[in-house]
Amino acid sequence: MSGNIQLLNDTLAAARAEGRSALIAYLPAGFPTVDGGIEAIKAVFDGGADVVEVGLPHSDPVLDGPVIQTADDIALRGGVRIADVMRTVREAHAATGKPVLVMTYWNPIDRYGIERFTAELAEAGGAGCILPDLPVQESGTWREHADKHGLGTVFVVAPSSKDERLATITAAGSGFVYAASLMGVTGTRESVGNQAQDLVRRTKATTDLPVCVGLGVSNAKQAAEVAGFADGVIVGSAFVKLMLDAEDANDTAAGLAAVRALAADLADGVRAKV
Repeated sequence: MSGNIQLLNDTLAAARAEGRSALIAYLPAGFPTVDGGIEAIKAVFDGGADVVEVGLPHSDPVLDGPVIQTADDIALRGGVRIADVMRTVREAHAATGKPVLVMTYWNPIDRYGIERFTAELAEAGGAGCILPDLPVQESGTWREHADKHGLGTVFVVAPSSKDERLATITAAGSGFVYAASLMGVTGTRESVGNQAQDLVRRTKATTDLPVCVGLGVSNAKQAAEVAGFADGVIVGSAFVKLMLDAEDANDTAAGLAAVRALAADLADGVRAKV
């Protein structure tokens, strides 16, 4: 069975045709439970997200800040497995018909087996993977299997990336390019900063792939700012924090309502780019 990279490509192209950025949400699988995580993804799609990244919880998430680390820890203590990640992708895509990717560090895939992982992700209806710590020069085997199964390979670029390095990374990627707006880990911030705009400009000079910006966006105003220069706006920690707050209050329903409302607010933001 072929994966859904074409659905991802079509979704990003449709947003561009509407003259706006795409809204890409991130939520980890298995948080607060596997079922609860699936419902949270449905809620952000219902609120207006175009694409969702499903995080594969990891014990050492080097790119992620304390909010996502806390959620990952809850998921891992709950016994989440790769099979649960695949189930999350399958049910979220089946319920919405929208593109769902997996964001994961390389070690879990390497241990699970590249062919097994790509085949199962394609069978689940996944659109591809975001691989923040897989060096491009070591990605050939992954990309061969991903291409065979119709999956996108999204690499991460950072403000520290030199132009020559950007060209190497974007030539190897597919789906879109994930532009980290600043140096550091994920988390909400008061300002996304000028580094992101310069990084998008330099990245676009090397590729026709959409360039989507993550790390720091948490409200409609910031989403509108980023939408002014990026093809997509990626939001993760802000959604996860709402779910964490709801768990602290033992009110999952309130968490689902909150992430749905935030998605709607951000969806308005990407349509009102400044």
